[in-house]
Amino acid sequence: MTYVEDELNSQPECWARAAAQAADHTPALPAAGERVAIVGCGTSYFMAQAAAALREDAGLGETDAFAASEFPRGRAYDRVVALTRSGTTTEVLALLAELKGRTRTVALTADPGTPVMTAADDLVVLDFADERSVVQTRFATTALTLLRAHLGLHTDAVVADARTALAAELPEGLVERTQFTFLGRGWTVGLANEAGLKMREASLSWTEAYPAMEYRHGPISISTAGTATWMFGEAPEGLADQVRETGAMWVPGELDPLAELVRAQRLAVAVAAARGLDPDRPRHLTRSVILAP
Repeated sequence: MTYVEDELNSQPECWARAAAQAADHTPALPAAGERVAIVGCGTSYFMAQAAAALREDAGLGETDAFAASEFPRGRAYDRVVALTRSGTTTEVLALLAELKGRTRTVALTADPGTPVMTAADDLVVLDFADERSVVQTRFATTALTLLRAHLGLHTDAVVADARTALAAELPEGLVERTQFTFLGRGWTVGLANEAGLKMREASLSWTEAYPAMEYRHGPISISTAGTATWMFGEAPEGLADQVRETGAMWVPGELDPLAELVRAQRLAVAVAAARGLDPDRPRHLTRSVILAP
């Protein structure tokens, strides 16, 4: 079993543990009414997108998400939340240093022995969700679970759905598809983006991701026999039929969207295996991006 497989299979237990600990981290996490930005790089940026949409939709305050390198220096926030598995990502550390003494910051990380421990004002360490793999799975989803629980949006049903996602067979014929499109709405747009990234990292697949309503505005033109379109959450009315009419496979989101992401992670590993690739050694990637000064 690869590191990626082992780690993605452990997600239900990690999520349950994070949800149980969420209340302990309340002082470090954004309070209702605060204006908040959530930042990250790669996978962490897509988790930031999901968390920001969830918080704002819950009416708890204006919340933005940015790639750490694209943070708008001219905007004022009450708190900035940084997601960084490694605690060493150059862009995140640079932003935290710039905000020091100006804006309250909190970092969610997996490694307590890294520079982020002194770069951020507050810390949430999820070391039980750390990973040996380059390709992120459980740390990202565990961090998002903790934030969902902090917002009062996590339930035991989410963990149950994750177990279902691990146990159920993938749709027949899905692994053999040559192109994959992932769709989301609201907070699940971030999950769709992350599913596409997982497929590219682990299996070198041609993947795309869009807000579901945007799919009709051009991207549906690539749908044909041999492609698959996967929906995270409830699909817009009529979209499934339109995709099927192109000859493409339609994959509905039947579980909690975060559990659907677990299914997409499994697909990435399965496609990698079918293509003779090792998902633990993704091409041109390292566990953390550290830029030379």
